[in-house]
Amino acid sequence: MFTMKLRKATLTIATGLTLSLALTACGGGSDSGDGDGKITIGIKFDQPGVGLKTPDGEYTGFDVDVATYIAKELGYDAKDIEWKQAPSAERENLIRNGDVEFVVASYTINDERKAKVDFAGPYFLAHQDLLVRTDETKITKAEDLNSKKLCSVTGSTSAQNVKKELAPDADLQEFGGYSECLNGLQSGAVDALTTDDAILAGFAAQKEHQGKFKLTGLKLSNEPYGIGLKKGDKELQGKINKALEKMQKDGSWDKFVKDNFGSANYKNEPAPEITETS
Repeated sequence: MFTMKLRKATLTIATGLTLSLALTACGGGSDSGDGDGKITIGIKFDQPGVGLKTPDGEYTGFDVDVATYIAKELGYDAKDIEWKQAPSAERENLIRNGDVEFVVASYTINDERKAKVDFAGPYFLAHQDLLVRTDETKITKAEDLNSKKLCSVTGSTSAQNVKKELAPDADLQEFGGYSECLNGLQSGAVDALTTDDAILAGFAAQKEHQGKFKLTGLKLSNEPYGIGLKKGDKELQGKINKALEKMQKDGSWDKFVKDNFGSANYKNEPAPEITETS
Protein backbone atom coordinates (compact mmCIF):
# COMPACT_ATOMS: atom_id res chain seq x y z
CA MET A 1 0.00 0.00 0.00
CA PHE A 2 2.80 2.39 0.93
CA THR A 3 4.62 1.57 -2.33
CA MET A 4 1.48 2.29 -4.39
CA LYS A 5 0.94 5.66 -2.65
CA LEU A 6 4.58 6.58 -3.24
CA ARG A 7 4.28 5.75 -6.95
CA LYS A 8 1.14 7.90 -7.22
CA ALA A 9 2.85 10.83 -5.48
CA THR A 10 5.89 10.51 -7.69
CA LEU A 11 3.72 10.45 -10.81
CA THR A 12 1.80 13.54 -9.62
CA ILE A 13 5.02 15.48 -8.99
CA ALA A 14 6.49 14.48 -12.34
CA THR A 15 3.31 15.46 -14.17
CA GLY A 16 3.21 18.81 -12.39
CA LEU A 17 6.88 19.45 -13.15
CA THR A 18 6.37 18.66 -16.86
CA LEU A 19 3.35 20.95 -17.02
CA SER A 20 5.24 23.72 -15.23
CA LEU A 21 8.15 23.49 -17.67
CA ALA A 22 5.79 23.54 -20.64
CA LEU A 23 4.03 26.65 -19.35
CA THR A 24 7.35 28.36 -18.72
CA ALA A 25 8.46 27.64 -22.27
CA CYS A 26 5.21 29.00 -23.71
CA GLY A 27 4.77 32.08 -21.59
CA GLY A 28 6.39 35.39 -20.92
CA GLY A 29 9.85 35.30 -22.48
CA SER A 30 11.17 36.14 -25.91
CA ASP A 31 10.63 33.75 -28.79
CA SER A 32 13.83 34.93 -30.48
CA GLY A 33 16.10 35.37 -27.51
CA ASP A 34 19.61 34.34 -26.61
CA GLY A 35 18.53 31.79 -24.04
CA ASP A 36 18.15 34.02 -20.98
CA GLY A 37 15.41 36.28 -22.34
CA LYS A 38 17.67 39.33 -22.40
CA ILE A 39 19.10 41.46 -25.20
CA THR A 40 22.07 43.83 -24.95
CA ILE A 41 21.93 47.02 -27.03
CA GLY A 42 24.62 49.68 -27.37
CA ILE A 43 23.59 53.32 -27.03
CA LYS A 44 25.18 56.63 -26.11
CA PHE A 45 24.94 57.62 -22.46
CA ASP A 46 25.81 61.32 -22.85
CA GLN A 47 23.63 62.70 -25.65
CA PRO A 48 20.45 64.44 -24.39
CA GLY A 49 17.55 63.93 -26.77
CA VAL A 50 19.39 61.08 -28.53
CA GLY A 51 20.81 58.67 -25.97
CA LEU A 52 21.18 59.63 -22.32
CA LYS A 53 21.59 57.83 -19.01
CA THR A 54 20.04 60.13 -16.41
CA PRO A 55 21.39 60.51 -12.85
CA ASP A 56 18.58 58.29 -11.55
CA GLY A 57 19.52 55.50 -13.94
CA GLU A 58 16.84 55.98 -16.58
CA TYR A 59 17.55 55.87 -20.33
CA THR A 60 16.00 58.48 -22.61
CA GLY A 61 16.30 59.81 -26.15
CA PHE A 62 15.33 59.16 -29.74
CA ASP A 63 17.81 56.30 -30.17
CA VAL A 64 16.55 54.69 -26.96
CA ASP A 65 12.97 54.86 -28.23
CA VAL A 66 13.99 53.41 -31.60
CA ALA A 67 16.02 50.62 -29.98
CA THR A 68 13.17 49.76 -27.61
CA TYR A 69 10.74 49.56 -30.55
CA ILE A 70 13.10 47.26 -32.49
CA ALA A 71 13.62 45.05 -29.45
CA LYS A 72 9.86 44.67 -29.03
CA GLU A 73 9.53 43.62 -32.67
CA LEU A 74 12.26 41.03 -32.03
CA GLY A 75 10.31 39.64 -29.10
CA TYR A 76 11.74 41.49 -26.10
CA ASP A 77 9.96 43.68 -23.58
CA ALA A 78 11.59 46.91 -22.41
CA LYS A 79 12.50 45.22 -19.11
CA ASP A 80 14.48 42.60 -21.05
CA ILE A 81 16.89 45.19 -22.51
CA GLU A 82 20.35 45.59 -21.03
CA TRP A 83 21.79 48.93 -22.16
CA LYS A 84 25.52 49.14 -22.77
CA GLN A 85 27.46 52.35 -23.28
CA ALA A 86 28.79 52.61 -26.83
CA PRO A 87 31.27 55.52 -27.20
CA SER A 88 31.99 56.54 -30.79
CA ALA A 89 35.46 54.98 -30.85
CA GLU A 90 34.25 51.66 -29.39
CA ARG A 91 31.14 50.87 -31.44
CA GLU A 92 32.83 48.54 -33.95
CA ASN A 93 34.66 46.65 -31.21
CA LEU A 94 31.47 46.11 -29.20
CA ILE A 95 29.75 44.68 -32.27
CA ARG A 96 32.61 42.48 -33.48
CA ASN A 97 33.31 41.11 -29.98
CA GLY A 98 29.65 40.19 -29.49
CA ASP A 99 29.26 42.46 -26.46
CA VAL A 100 26.02 43.82 -27.94
CA GLU A 101 23.35 42.47 -30.28
CA PHE A 102 23.29 45.76 -32.16
CA VAL A 103 24.17 49.45 -31.73
CA VAL A 104 21.78 52.41 -31.95
CA ALA A 105 24.06 55.33 -31.13
CA SER A 106 23.91 58.23 -33.62
CA TYR A 107 25.94 55.86 -35.81
CA THR A 108 26.56 57.38 -39.25
CA ILE A 109 26.68 54.88 -42.10
CA ASN A 110 29.85 55.22 -44.20
CA ASP A 111 32.09 52.99 -46.31
CA GLU A 112 34.91 52.84 -43.77
CA ARG A 113 32.60 51.47 -41.10
CA LYS A 114 30.81 49.14 -43.52
CA ALA A 115 34.14 47.38 -44.05
CA LYS A 116 34.00 46.32 -40.38
CA VAL A 117 30.28 46.00 -39.55
CA ASP A 118 26.92 45.84 -41.30
CA PHE A 119 24.06 48.30 -40.92
CA ALA A 120 20.29 48.26 -41.03
CA GLY A 121 18.42 51.43 -41.94
CA PRO A 122 19.05 54.30 -42.09
CA TYR A 123 16.40 55.42 -39.62
CA PHE A 124 17.31 59.13 -39.34
CA LEU A 125 19.10 61.79 -41.40
CA ALA A 126 21.06 64.39 -39.46
CA HIS A 127 23.50 67.07 -40.63
CA GLN A 128 26.76 68.22 -39.13
CA ASP A 129 26.41 71.64 -37.53
CA LEU A 130 28.09 73.91 -35.00
CA LEU A 131 27.00 74.85 -31.50
CA VAL A 132 28.29 78.22 -30.30
CA ARG A 133 27.59 80.61 -27.43
CA THR A 134 24.59 82.83 -27.99
CA ASP A 135 26.76 85.95 -28.13
CA GLU A 136 29.02 84.49 -30.86
CA THR A 137 28.89 86.57 -34.06
CA LYS A 138 32.15 85.76 -35.85
CA ILE A 139 31.40 82.13 -36.74
CA THR A 140 28.90 82.13 -39.59
CA LYS A 141 30.48 79.62 -41.99
CA ALA A 142 32.82 76.64 -41.80
CA GLU A 143 35.91 78.58 -42.89
CA ASP A 144 35.61 80.81 -39.83
CA LEU A 145 36.74 77.85 -37.73
CA ASN A 146 40.29 78.04 -39.12
CA SER A 147 41.24 80.61 -36.49
CA LYS A 148 39.12 79.11 -33.70
CA LYS A 149 39.30 76.39 -31.08
CA LEU A 150 36.93 73.63 -32.10
CA CYS A 151 35.83 70.69 -29.98
CA SER A 152 34.55 67.30 -31.06
CA VAL A 153 34.52 63.68 -29.89
CA THR A 154 37.25 61.14 -30.61
CA GLY A 155 36.21 58.79 -33.41
CA SER A 156 33.34 60.91 -34.71
CA THR A 157 32.92 61.63 -38.40
CA SER A 158 32.42 65.31 -37.55
CA ALA A 159 35.99 65.73 -36.32
CA GLN A 160 37.39 64.00 -39.39
CA ASN A 161 35.22 66.05 -41.70
CA VAL A 162 36.45 69.33 -40.26
CA LYS A 163 40.14 68.46 -40.48
CA LYS A 164 39.96 67.00 -43.98
CA GLU A 165 37.39 69.16 -45.72
CA LEU A 166 35.99 72.15 -43.88
CA ALA A 167 38.62 73.91 -41.80
CA PRO A 168 42.01 72.14 -41.85
CA ASP A 169 43.65 74.91 -39.81
CA ALA A 170 41.16 74.82 -36.96
CA ASP A 171 42.58 74.09 -33.53
CA LEU A 172 40.71 70.80 -33.10
CA GLN A 173 40.44 69.34 -29.62
CA GLU A 174 39.00 65.86 -29.28
CA PHE A 175 37.58 64.41 -26.07
CA GLY A 176 35.96 61.16 -25.05
CA GLY A 177 32.48 62.62 -24.55
CA TYR A 178 30.34 65.55 -25.64
CA SER A 179 29.84 66.75 -22.07
CA GLU A 180 33.54 67.67 -21.90
CA CYS A 181 33.20 69.72 -25.09
CA LEU A 182 30.09 71.40 -23.73
CA ASN A 183 31.88 72.36 -20.52
CA GLY A 184 34.71 73.84 -22.58
CA LEU A 185 32.27 75.81 -24.70
CA GLN A 186 30.49 77.17 -21.65
CA SER A 187 33.75 78.20 -19.96
CA GLY A 188 35.18 79.78 -23.11
CA ALA A 189 38.00 77.24 -23.44
CA VAL A 190 36.70 76.37 -26.93
CA ASP A 191 34.80 78.47 -29.46
CA ALA A 192 32.52 75.87 -31.01
CA LEU A 193 31.34 72.30 -30.65
CA THR A 194 30.72 70.31 -33.81
CA THR A 195 28.68 67.19 -34.27
CA ASP A 196 25.30 66.26 -35.69
CA ASP A 197 22.53 68.83 -35.40
CA ALA A 198 20.21 66.39 -33.62
CA ILE A 199 22.76 65.94 -30.84
CA LEU A 200 23.45 69.67 -30.60
CA ALA A 201 19.71 70.38 -30.45
CA GLY A 202 19.41 67.97 -27.55
CA PHE A 203 22.11 69.80 -25.61
CA ALA A 204 20.68 73.24 -26.39
CA ALA A 205 17.22 72.14 -25.26
CA GLN A 206 18.35 71.03 -21.80
CA LYS A 207 16.83 73.20 -19.10
CA GLU A 208 20.18 74.21 -17.63
CA HIS A 209 21.50 75.24 -21.06
CA GLN A 210 18.54 77.10 -22.50
CA GLY A 211 19.55 80.55 -23.69
CA LYS A 212 23.28 79.86 -23.45
CA PHE A 213 23.95 78.22 -26.82
CA LYS A 214 22.68 78.33 -30.39
CA LEU A 215 23.03 76.25 -33.55
CA THR A 216 24.53 78.02 -36.54
CA GLY A 217 22.15 76.19 -38.91
CA LEU A 218 24.94 75.11 -41.27
CA LYS A 219 24.28 71.79 -42.97
CA LEU A 220 27.93 70.81 -43.27
CA SER A 221 27.31 67.16 -44.15
CA ASN A 222 24.72 64.41 -44.40
CA GLU A 223 24.73 61.93 -41.52
CA PRO A 224 22.45 58.93 -42.14
CA TYR A 225 22.08 57.05 -38.85
CA GLY A 226 22.08 53.26 -39.09
CA ILE A 227 21.72 50.30 -36.75
CA GLY A 228 25.15 48.69 -36.44
CA LEU A 229 25.30 44.89 -36.31
CA LYS A 230 27.76 42.06 -36.83
CA LYS A 231 29.02 41.72 -40.37
CA GLY A 232 27.23 39.03 -42.33
CA ASP A 233 24.17 38.80 -40.06
CA LYS A 234 21.63 39.23 -42.86
CA GLU A 235 18.82 37.64 -40.86
CA LEU A 236 19.03 40.26 -38.10
CA GLN A 237 19.48 43.03 -40.67
CA GLY A 238 16.25 41.99 -42.38
CA LYS A 239 14.31 41.82 -39.10
CA ILE A 240 15.50 45.26 -38.01
CA ASN A 241 14.70 46.82 -41.40
CA LYS A 242 11.21 45.36 -41.18
CA ALA A 243 10.81 46.87 -37.70
CA LEU A 244 12.01 50.27 -38.95
CA GLU A 245 9.50 50.20 -41.81
CA LYS A 246 6.69 49.42 -39.38
CA MET A 247 7.88 52.17 -37.03
CA GLN A 248 7.58 54.73 -39.83
CA LYS A 249 4.17 53.53 -41.01
CA ASP A 250 2.42 53.32 -37.65
CA GLY A 251 3.39 56.86 -36.60
CA SER A 252 5.88 55.86 -33.91
CA TRP A 253 8.81 57.50 -35.73
CA ASP A 254 7.07 60.89 -35.80
CA LYS A 255 6.12 60.55 -32.14
CA PHE A 256 9.70 59.76 -31.11
CA VAL A 257 10.99 62.82 -32.99
CA LYS A 258 8.42 65.10 -31.37
CA ASP A 259 8.98 63.68 -27.89
CA ASN A 260 12.75 64.13 -27.99
CA PHE A 261 13.41 67.18 -30.17
CA GLY A 262 10.17 69.16 -30.04
CA SER A 263 11.26 71.56 -27.31
CA ALA A 264 14.38 72.57 -29.28
CA ASN A 265 12.38 73.65 -32.36
CA TYR A 266 14.59 71.30 -34.34
CA LYS A 267 13.68 71.09 -38.02
CA ASN A 268 14.31 67.45 -38.78
CA GLU A 269 14.40 65.74 -42.16
CA PRO A 270 11.60 63.28 -43.03
CA ALA A 271 12.16 59.61 -42.24
CA PRO A 272 14.75 58.35 -44.75
CA GLU A 273 14.34 55.48 -47.17
CA ILE A 274 15.86 52.23 -45.98
CA THR A 275 18.81 51.39 -48.23
CA GLU A 276 20.99 48.97 -46.22
CA THR A 277 19.56 45.66 -47.39
CA SER A 278 22.57 43.58 -48.34
